[in-house]
Amino acid sequence: MQIAYGTSGIPWVRSLEGVEVLESGIGELKATKSEDELVLEAMAKPIDSPKLSELAKGKKTCTIIISDHTRPVPSKHIIPFMLAELRQGSPDIDITLLVATGFHRPTSKDELIQKLGEKIVAEEKIVIHDSQDPASNVEIGVLPSGARLVIDKVAAETELLVSEGFIEPHFFAGFSGGRKSVLPGVCDQVTVLGNHCAKFIASDCARTGVLEGNPLHIDMVDAARQAKLAYIVNVIIDEDKKVVAAFAGNYVKAHETGCAFLKGYCRVKPQKRGDVVITSNGGAPLDQNMYQSVKGLTAAESAAAPGAVLIICSRCNDGTGGEGFYRALKDCESPEKLQEETLKIPMEQTNPDQWEYQILVRMMCKHHIIFVSDPSARQFVEDMKLEYAPDLETALDRAYALKGKDAHTVVIPNGISVIVEE
Repeated sequence: MQIAYGTSGIPWVRSLEGVEVLESGIGELKATKSEDELVLEAMAKPIDSPKLSELAKGKKTCTIIISDHTRPVPSKHIIPFMLAELRQGSPDIDITLLVATGFHRPTSKDELIQKLGEKIVAEEKIVIHDSQDPASNVEIGVLPSGARLVIDKVAAETELLVSEGFIEPHFFAGFSGGRKSVLPGVCDQVTVLGNHCAKFIASDCARTGVLEGNPLHIDMVDAARQAKLAYIVNVIIDEDKKVVAAFAGNYVKAHETGCAFLKGYCRVKPQKRGDVVITSNGGAPLDQNMYQSVKGLTAAESAAAPGAVLIICSRCNDGTGGEGFYRALKDCESPEKLQEETLKIPMEQTNPDQWEYQILVRMMCKHHIIFVSDPSARQFVEDMKLEYAPDLETALDRAYALKGKDAHTVVIPNGISVIVEE
C-alpha cells in the first residue's frame, strides 16, 4: 500500500493487522476507451444541452474557462476538442482561454505548457484571471446570499461562455467542477470572500460530498446562471490522473450526473472511528502547499474518534500557499481563540484565506495533527502550531506514544478521493 505523496508516494511498511484501510473505489473504474475517446463520446451526446458546435453557430466570441496549476485537470484531452468543435460551428469565432485561478497565485507559462501543451499556448489567446484587480472585473448581479457577483470581464463580455473541469469530492463545496469554474474560478475577491464567509463554512451542509442545502453551492450555481455559463466538459480521473469518465452539456445537469456517478465509487465508512488516522492530499500537484492540504485532513477528521491523532502526508514543497492563512495561525493566541474570533466575522468582512484556517482550527481544536512533509516545511508547520515529522514512521511512533500501541488505526491513502460517511 502506498500513501499518496508528491510524485513518489510513501510505502506503508508496518503490519496491516487490525488496521482499517479506506480507499476510493475509483480504482475499480477501468476505462474501456482512451481518454480522448471518452471526452469525444461525452461531447457527442451532451446532457440536457445542444452540442457545442450548435451553441457556437452565429457567435463571434467565446471564452473557455480552464483550470489553473493547482488542479490536475487533463486539459490536453479536453481543450483541443472544445476548440475544434467551436470552430466547426463558427469558423471565425474569436476564442479566449481564461485561466480560473480563483484566489490562487497566477499560473506560470511553464505550468500552462505542462497543462495545455506548447502548441495551444503558442497559438491561442490566454488570459489569467486576477481576482484582486478590480479593473479587470465587472459586477453583474447579486447572489442569493446577498453577496455581490463580480466576475472577470473576459467571462462577462463574451457571447458564449463555456468551461472545462474535473469532478472530485470537495471539502466544503461538496464536489469540485461544474459551477465552480465561475465561482470562485473567475470571480473578483469580493465575491469569493462573500461566498467563503464564516457562516457558510460553519454550516453542517458545507461538507465533502454534500450539495443539497450547501450554502456555498447554492451561491455558486446562481453565479454560473447569471454569468450565462452555457456548456461544460467535466471529467473524472483515476489515481494516475487519467480520464475514466466524462460528462458534457448543461452546467447543472451534466455536473450533477457526474457527481452522482462519482459518489458511487467514493463512499467509504470506517467500521470504527480511528484513534490514529493517516491520510494524504492526493500527491502532486495537490500536496504542493499546506493550504491545499487542509482538504485531505478533513477526510481524516470524518473518520476520527474524539481526541484522535491525525497524520497527513503532504509534501508542501511550495510553502504555505497563503500568507493570510499562515499569519492567522502563527499570530493567534491559540486555535480555540482563533476559532471563536473567526465565527464572529460577518460576510462582508471575510478575510483572505479565512475559510482555510477556519476549517484547520476546527480540526486543531478537536485533534492532535502531525504533518509529514518536506524538510523545508518544518519551520512554517511549527509556526502554525502544528507538529512536524520528517517521515511517516516517526509520526506513527509519536501517535502511538500519545494514544497507546493498541490504538485503532485508520489509513486513507488518498484523502481527497473519498467521501467518508460519518
